[in-house]
Amino acid sequence: MKTPGQVSDFDLKLLKVFRTVAACGGFSAAEVALGISRAAISMQMADLEKRLGVKLCQRGRAGFALTDEGRRVLDAGDRLFGAVEHFRAEISELHRHLQGTLVIGITDNLVSHPGMKITHGLAALKARGPQVQIDLRMQPSDDIEIGVLDGRLNVGVVPKVRELPGLDYRPLYEESTRLYCADNHPLFADPAGNVFEHELVQPRFARPAEAAALYDRHIAGAQASDREGILFLVLTGCYLGYLPDHYAAPWVKAGRLRALQPGFTTHFCAITARSQRPNLVLETFLETLK
Repeated sequence: MKTPGQVSDFDLKLLKVFRTVAACGGFSAAEVALGISRAAISMQMADLEKRLGVKLCQRGRAGFALTDEGRRVLDAGDRLFGAVEHFRAEISELHRHLQGTLVIGITDNLVSHPGMKITHGLAALKARGPQVQIDLRMQPSDDIEIGVLDGRLNVGVVPKVRELPGLDYRPLYEESTRLYCADNHPLFADPAGNVFEHELVQPRFARPAEAAALYDRHIAGAQASDREGILFLVLTGCYLGYLPDHYAAPWVKAGRLRALQPGFTTHFCAITARSQRPNLVLETFLETLK
C-alpha cells in the first residue's frame, strides 16, 4: 500500500489470502482452501508484507505463527471486510433484494438436536434469496458473543448462561443434558452408585447456573474445551461427563454409553447486536427462525 490507509482491489485480494492462511494455520493447509500452490501463497504473502511494510507471520521449521503485527492486521482485516458486508447489506436493502453474506457463529454439536431450527432457517433464507452467501463458523460461545458485539458475526447461536449489555436474545429451543459413563466405567454395571465419588470431565466453556452447581459437587478429573472433547475422555472409562442427550444417543444405542443422574436443561438463543445496522439478510433469517 503505497499511501497509508489507501486500499486497492489487489490489497483486498491479498488480505483475503492472509485471512485464509491464518484460519488454516499455515501455508500447506491453505493450499486446498485457496486452490493455489504453496509457492503462490508464499509469493502473495511476501507481496502483502512488502506492501504493508510489516512482518505478518513466522514460517519455517519451527512452524507457522502470526507476529504481533500480523494479529493486528488480521483484526483490522476482519473489521474491514465486516464493513464491506455492512455496505453490501445496506445496498441490498435499497433494492429490496436478498443479497450479501450472513455470517453466523454456532457452538459445537448442535446439528443432531431434533428441535434445531438453524438448518431449516438457512434453507428458508436461501429459498428467498438464492444469491445470499452463508459463512458459518463453529466457535466457543464466548467468542461468538464477542464476534457479534464487534460486528464480525451478524448472528450467533449460544447457550443462554448470562445476558450481556448490547446483545438481544431470541429463544430457540431447549437441550436436555445428563451425566454419562462409558461401558468400561464401574458405574455402567452399577448405575445406582454414587456418581460424586468418581472423577468428572470439567468443561472449559460457560455453563448455566444450574449446571455450575452440579459441577461443583463432583471430583474434577480432567478438562475439555468442547463437548466432543468431553466424549473422548468419557469413552476412556476413567471419567464421567455431562453430555446432551441428542449427542450421546448414537453411543447409547451402540451400548458404549449409559445415562446416569443427575442432569440439567440448557436454553439456546439466537443473539444479535443492538447497535447493528439494518440488514435485510439478517432480518429475513431471524424471521425464518420464528
